[in-house]
Amino acid sequence: MDARLDSDGLDETRLRRLLEVGRTLASELELESVLASVLEAARDLTGARYAALGVLNEGGDILEQFLTRGIDEATHQLIGDLPRGHGVLGVLISDPQSLRLSEVGNHPQSYGFPAGHPPMSSFLGVPIRIRDEVYGNLYLTEKDGGDFDAADEQAVLVLAEWAGAAIHNARLYRDATERRDELQRAVSAFEASLAVALAVGGETELGRILELIVKRGRALIDARSMFIALESGGALTINAVAGELDRSLEQRVVPLAGSVAAAVMERRQPLHLGGDPAGPPAMPVEGIEGTAALIMPLVYRGESVGVLCALDPLDAAKFSQETERVLKAFASSGATAVATGRNVAEQRLKRGIEASENERRRWARELHDETLQDMASLKLILSSARRSKDPAVVADILNQAVEQITAGIASLRRLINDLRPPVLDNAGVRPALEALVARVASSNPIDVQLHVDLAYASGAETTRLHPQVEDTLYRVVQEALTNVLKHADATSVAVSVVERGDHVELLVRDNGIGIGETEGPSGGFGLVGIRERVELVGGSFAVGEYDGGGTELRATIPATRQQEPALPGG
Repeated sequence: MDARLDSDGLDETRLRRLLEVGRTLASELELESVLASVLEAARDLTGARYAALGVLNEGGDILEQFLTRGIDEATHQLIGDLPRGHGVLGVLISDPQSLRLSEVGNHPQSYGFPAGHPPMSSFLGVPIRIRDEVYGNLYLTEKDGGDFDAADEQAVLVLAEWAGAAIHNARLYRDATERRDELQRAVSAFEASLAVALAVGGETELGRILELIVKRGRALIDARSMFIALESGGALTINAVAGELDRSLEQRVVPLAGSVAAAVMERRQPLHLGGDPAGPPAMPVEGIEGTAALIMPLVYRGESVGVLCALDPLDAAKFSQETERVLKAFASSGATAVATGRNVAEQRLKRGIEASENERRRWARELHDETLQDMASLKLILSSARRSKDPAVVADILNQAVEQITAGIASLRRLINDLRPPVLDNAGVRPALEALVARVASSNPIDVQLHVDLAYASGAETTRLHPQVEDTLYRVVQEALTNVLKHADATSVAVSVVERGDHVELLVRDNGIGIGETEGPSGGFGLVGIRERVELVGGSFAVGEYDGGGTELRATIPATRQQEPALPGG
């Protein structure tokens, strides 16, 4: 290259300048910076007053971009629309070869200049190629001191070659950057799905799931606020809010028909609202508004179950398309979590209803088989007494009636104790458990051991556990003993209720056939009821086999106490 340049008369100063430009262009990776450097270098190398670079469209027949140097903004405004590649500029498009003119206006294809255009006479144009493709053309006009010469043309041709290589590199860098950004968006979308999956993976409570979705979603996309609203009965219920929205909005029911949210759910496509500070506020649902909103449908198995709405991005006027993609992936996982939570809630309700119905059947059976039969027998006994005229017979019949009534009272008392033992309310959980164990042991061939250690002293006063905690402890032991009697085939069972710091540990252990042969770790209405009772007071529950054989049921319940002192003994 040096030999060729020397033969064309390029002096050492210009050669050094070309080498400097080449190094600069080789280090540039941003396309805009490359094009700007090419324009400045072209003016510097040739002494041209004006320089322009026209970028061809995809078809290669018209200029889609026209960059200039040497013309100020005011002149640009006077000229109006930039050239599209007609006249002399179009010559290089149709015939991509270098072109030198001493008077551009004398060229047969010259259209002249528009009003306000500065005068131009000398002209030099060369194509910029990327391999075999013409990328655009470099135009220079008004050389200081006269016309462009062969050395100018050769210098610009070399510059155009280096420019083509630099533009190609910048394109490759841009493509790589776009692919990287696309990959990052895909990773962000995956992380969003993973975030909600991890956040709600261990949750089955719908309310907690919804709370996690709005909190994690808001943090994920840097929104000021977020809410989730689920459809039910033709309306939307705002189930959870996060950020700057007032918590009083939760559980508010808003109309669905004719709303923006309804359109989003129907089309199952996200919708951007607002974003213009001077425009009207964005109102995704009645009663909630912001400067910008992004409403995302929650779609599960092709059906919209509600909407997830972000309000007011922290660092922009409106939400971007990238934010939309990330939130869309997040909402997809969120919709699955919501559906799972709803399904769990429905199953719990169904099993709770079934368990309640089973209890009602048991009470009805006991009332029919025992109390009602006793009363029918008593009626017959008393009827026979009325017919008899023998005082001794009547006295004997009355004695039988008294015995029958006594048995009936005992049966009713047992049933009442099963429903709600008065001693639990009057004296507390310890006497109630002692009475329960005594009844079970007296009426069943099983050895029942009970150990209760509850801390009642609180300063100078005596306090009991909170009524809900006491009721939970009693019902869990009651249901556990019922399960042992029905399913375990055990000869002994040990019950331990011990307060340790801020919680109560409850343990029921039998020597029966084991959980694998009874209800299973999660099956059976009894265990479902126990689990729900324990979780309702914020406790944890586990059941399984233990080393000595048989079944071990363990519950940990917060030791919440009553606010006011109660009578001792509980």
